[in-house]
Amino acid sequence: MSKIVCVLIFFFCAVVASAQATKRARDHGIIIGVMPAGRLNAITDVPGVAVGQTTLIKGDSVRTGVTVILPYQGNIFQQKVPAAIFVGNGFGKLSGSTQVTELGTLETPVVLTNTLSVPVAMDAVTDYTLNEARNEYIQSVNAVVGETNDGWLNDIRGKHVRKQDVITAILNARTGAVQEGNVGAGTGTVCFGYKGGIGTSSRKLTANLGGYTIGVIVQTNFGGVLEIAGVPVGKELGKFDFSNQLLNNVDGSCMIVVATDAPLDSRNLQRLAKRAFMGLAKTGGIASNGSGDYIIAFSTNDSVRILHNPTGPMMKQPLLHNEYVSPLFMAAIEATEEAIINSIFAATSMTGFKGHKMEALPVDKVLSIMTKYNRIKK
Repeated sequence: MSKIVCVLIFFFCAVVASAQATKRARDHGIIIGVMPAGRLNAITDVPGVAVGQTTLIKGDSVRTGVTVILPYQGNIFQQKVPAAIFVGNGFGKLSGSTQVTELGTLETPVVLTNTLSVPVAMDAVTDYTLNEARNEYIQSVNAVVGETNDGWLNDIRGKHVRKQDVITAILNARTGAVQEGNVGAGTGTVCFGYKGGIGTSSRKLTANLGGYTIGVIVQTNFGGVLEIAGVPVGKELGKFDFSNQLLNNVDGSCMIVVATDAPLDSRNLQRLAKRAFMGLAKTGGIASNGSGDYIIAFSTNDSVRILHNPTGPMMKQPLLHNEYVSPLFMAAIEATEEAIINSIFAATSMTGFKGHKMEALPVDKVLSIMTKYNRIKK
């Protein structure tokens, strides 16, 4: 066997071992909420939704990346999806938000990155959309790009994200399992005084409640007093914001993307987005003055897509009645809460810009606390 093959096998085994070493909350017996999760417990449980990520870790100062979410793998501009945005706290940069609010549609992939890379990501999404088949004559593209500030661990002023990094994430977007923690747009983020990152979760409604799926993905970079399944973990650990232990800067942001296959229009998607923000609150987040907390919600249901070139003046779309949306609200709350918790369970300690270091959540201590409060399911 050649030396090259041996090195490749060793590298592959190391990657697999690293992936297996990180467990999600449920793997430890921590069950959040009462609704059943989807098969993958990820946003990709919603049929058609794909996620792509580019992770940039270079030298001792670059710790950033890109995460993209596609409602479906096709020409989103030509067949737009209903969408809505809810602003929990608006200290952030979410490009394209006003057009989504005005027209109630999403026409590009959703991109998450760092604060100073929003312009280059917009440029990349615009180019990607202009170059798609059947888009040869379009002259306006509403690129939806959100961000959090990863400047503690990442040389953010270096603007290391390039257009190709964004386009690569879009082209590599896949259905199936989603990598969490220090990846993509969550590579350099911080949450509750520990390493934050990308997290995801889902809920599958029972048949009598409609059988719909709700999936959430988050980019966590915010503060507060950590709670897990109602347990005051941050307080128990003695590590929480305004505790006079160098954790008094709660500013940051959280980007939340909610997908569902329920036939909802923009109005009810905004109601759904509002409930997702309640999931952030259940983890102990406080939406501080300097935090940009945004929720983007969309429906992937084929019957509610909006054609860029309509065949007639009237739209006939079967929409879920208001009386049947409450189960979706509850599902969005639970999935958001669990996605945030998964983001910090999956994250690992990282050293970055100017030698700044952020420790991972001390899982062993957390499990001891959860056991104390009888929250571990055997």
